[in-house]
Amino acid sequence: MALSEGTTDPTPPPSPGEAERRGGVRYRRAALMGVPALLAASTLVVLTAQGALAAQFAISGLPFTVTADTLEGTGFGQFGALDNMAEGSPNAGDTGGQVLVIVTAIREAKLTNLCQSVELGGTHLLITAGNKGTPVKASGLTTDSTAMAAKAAEFDNIEIGGDASTFDKPPVKGPLGSFGQQADTVSIKNVRQTNYATTATRFTLPDLHMGFSSKGC
Repeated sequence: MALSEGTTDPTPPPSPGEAERRGGVRYRRAALMGVPALLAASTLVVLTAQGALAAQFAISGLPFTVTADTLEGTGFGQFGALDNMAEGSPNAGDTGGQVLVIVTAIREAKLTNLCQSVELGGTHLLITAGNKGTPVKASGLTTDSTAMAAKAAEFDNIEIGGDASTFDKPPVKGPLGSFGQQADTVSIKNVRQTNYATTATRFTLPDLHMGFSSKGC
């Protein structure tokens, strides 16, 4: 009820102790309201660290070549997936903006004589690294490939045909029900990939060189 002119609010002001208690209640209520958001954020971080969620981005749709003399890795996994281009991408062609890829995931990897190239209008953007005795190092490495080849590949404790969503060796898991394989370690010689995407939580490239060339890798 509104107070008329000349009247005062009959409710006495709270005592210092009561005001402190009310403030404490409001603070606790605000903290409790923030708990679900904090738990959700913490869960997201844990799931991402466990590989239950993988980072997603729209691919350009331009394939690039990656080669290496050797690839040594721990925590290996492979499974199929679909990569998506940005809506209306001029590179979509008749693919519908989707590319079926082989995801190769390695928890810790070392590569010697790494080469990566992409064709851009008749020339190639060429990147090389790890060719002077110090290997390229990658943590949480994933490559999305449409073709892979190698002179030789060796695996320790490989499991073939497992549901990729249950994998615990590679840094990321695959979709539920997807066919895959995982192993403790992998060793590949003269690897060559046609890739649409590469991700890593950390990528160290010694003796890095980038430039344009008439030839790719």
